[in-house]
Amino acid sequence: MTDRIAAQMYTVRDFTNSPGDLRETLRKLSEIGYKAVQLSAVGAMSGSNPSVSAPDAKQMLDEFNLRCIATHSDWNALANNTDEQIAYHKTLGCDYIAIGSMPGPYGSEGASGYQRFVEDSAPIIAKLKGEGIRFGYHNHSFEFLRIGPGARTLYDILLDAPADLMLEIDFYWVMNAGVNPERVLEKASGRVAVTHVKDREVFCNDGIMAPVGEGNMDWEHILPLGIKSGVEWFTVEQDTCRRDPFDCLRSSYNYLKSLLG
Repeated sequence: MTDRIAAQMYTVRDFTNSPGDLRETLRKLSEIGYKAVQLSAVGAMSGSNPSVSAPDAKQMLDEFNLRCIATHSDWNALANNTDEQIAYHKTLGCDYIAIGSMPGPYGSEGASGYQRFVEDSAPIIAKLKGEGIRFGYHNHSFEFLRIGPGARTLYDILLDAPADLMLEIDFYWVMNAGVNPERVLEKASGRVAVTHVKDREVFCNDGIMAPVGEGNMDWEHILPLGIKSGVEWFTVEQDTCRRDPFDCLRSSYNYLKSLLG
């Protein structure tokens, strides 16, 4: 099942600021064994005048037999220029758009803001769906802030949303919030096509990010439950690395390969 393992380009964002750098980065990821990437924070593709266009990026991806399985896109661009974003993703051959966090105007309002986001995103999600593109929300830890009585959290508002709002679960941030990732997977079953994986190890009495398999997260149970829950892609994303990011991506890939076969 190594065709389920992808690399999140955010991990190697410092190596994507020119066309040459991006091409070399994609070559290295392919050499490690990755068959797919998530495009996020790619410097050469960012800004008002990117040096690498969507057709350019697709050509590079094809050169190294890589797929773009997801992006992290700007919410304002997606909401205000939906047709343009659809065309961009179709050029990349990508059928999954995620946003990396709750947009500011919604996040600052607590539970009412989250509910408003669910309502405002519905027509955009429907338009994307009509073009064969799915939409997902990527969590951090703050979504698990408790609201109201009992153990209900902000994330429960997203779990209660219509199923077309996909959930790009980042297992590290779930665990960092003190929540069992397996319970979240069970609640979100059928809505988790893309996930983010990185490990959590103890360093000087604190939890820090680590390559998958080098920390204390229970991947031998998380991964099978993920597959049962409909996960298509386990996407390696290590926000910070204490050694060469490519070495971290290689270690994560090899470990995931050993478990997924």
